[in-house]
Formats: sequence, C-alpha cells, structure tokens
Amino acid sequence: MKLTVNGETHEVTAVTLAGLLAELDYEGGWLATALNGEVVPARERSGCRLAEGDRIEILSPMKGG
Repeated sequence: MKLTVNGETHEVTAVTLAGLLAELDYEGGWLATALNGEVVPARERSGCRLAEGDRIEILSPMKGG
C-alpha cells in the first residue's frame, strides 16, 4: 500500500504501525509516532492498523545543538 512517511511516499507491505517501523528499519524506544496527525503511543503501535493513503510522522531525537 502507498503511505506518506515523513513527507515521502513509500510503497510498503506493513499493515500496522509497528510493522511499518520494522519494515523501514526504525528501532529504539525513543521514537515518537503520529498517524494522520494523531499521536500514537508506543504501546499502541502493534494494534494500530494502517490504510492506503495514511500519513505517518516518525520522529527521533538527534544529538547536537
């Protein structure tokens, strides 16, 4: 299915937000995620189903200043 992740279109096979993170090689407990503008807590990602055209934002902290 086609999704927009951080502003870029991706063709993915994942059906959940947790699956998407694994498919795109995002790891770690420091990630923040949002689906169509709504924050999705880490504990809810495995049950968060994705649909064609969804917009996902994945944020991770960066070092520096």
